[in-house]
Amino acid sequence: MTLEPRLANPVELAIPAFILLVLLEIAVGRLRRRPAYELRDTAASLAMGLGNLVIGLIAGVGAYVALNWVHQYRVMTLGYVWWSFVLILFAEDFTYYCFHRLSHRCRFWWAAHVNHHSSQHYNLSTALRQTWTGGLFEWVLWLPLALIGFPPALIVFQKGVSLVYQFWIHTETIDRLPRWVEAVMNTPSHHRVHHATNPRYLDHNYAGIFIIWDRLFGTFVAETPGDPCRYGIVKNLGSFNPLRIALHEWVAIARLAAGGVLAPASRLSAGPARPLVRWLAPDQRRDLRRLAGARSGLMRLSLAKVCRGF
Repeated sequence: MTLEPRLANPVELAIPAFILLVLLEIAVGRLRRRPAYELRDTAASLAMGLGNLVIGLIAGVGAYVALNWVHQYRVMTLGYVWWSFVLILFAEDFTYYCFHRLSHRCRFWWAAHVNHHSSQHYNLSTALRQTWTGGLFEWVLWLPLALIGFPPALIVFQKGVSLVYQFWIHTETIDRLPRWVEAVMNTPSHHRVHHATNPRYLDHNYAGIFIIWDRLFGTFVAETPGDPCRYGIVKNLGSFNPLRIALHEWVAIARLAAGGVLAPASRLSAGPARPLVRWLAPDQRRDLRRLAGARSGLMRLSLAKVCRGF
């Protein structure tokens, strides 16, 4: 197996633009007398971004080797013709939508993703609050693209393009864009909804670049002026420690595993000791409590209920 040479890294090329846009957002916030940044929160986000970069350099090697290995058994050879770049734009974005939705539906995946939602502020530095652990396993969802026939270097390139695109939508500085843009593309308005903890917004708008996936699969919710977004997670950390931000959910899962995975259904709504409920991403807990109430004779719930799929 020979590894394909990588293409240019869009994220590295965009770093100067990231810095300029952050400075511009700070300046605009001061002019409007609506400061968007809190020093400790921003420092935590930058630390998370730096950690992601370092860990990603190591984990990315294994992911790239895996993509190349799978690519040996490809169904077709797509190469680097112009229409391959168009196809990978949509194929990778749909893969990201599936990954992002899974990351909110299954607590194992949520544990790697929750840190990105942990800030109670919403600004461009929040985009840098990236996972330290997701790079160890999240890449498996992109292997089918290599099996279809997309070159591994093209897959990695497009993932970088998606990450660069998603940087600018982490802002409150931009309100709404023209209707045709809001109809097709992921925008600051749509992504503010995704980061919000308001009941009507929670766990919606999973899009990366194109909002069409949310519209197609029933996960789209529009931002409403009468319901301003409140950011963070359901139970905010109250900490700016990067280690806690990165690992708190994994620690909670480990404690739960040490105490036993299965629990009587009657304990799901009784007191603070609800081990099985703590395995779930926030949007699933209400469902299991309703299930427990409706089936009071059920003594145990299977682990399959934890990751119920899409």
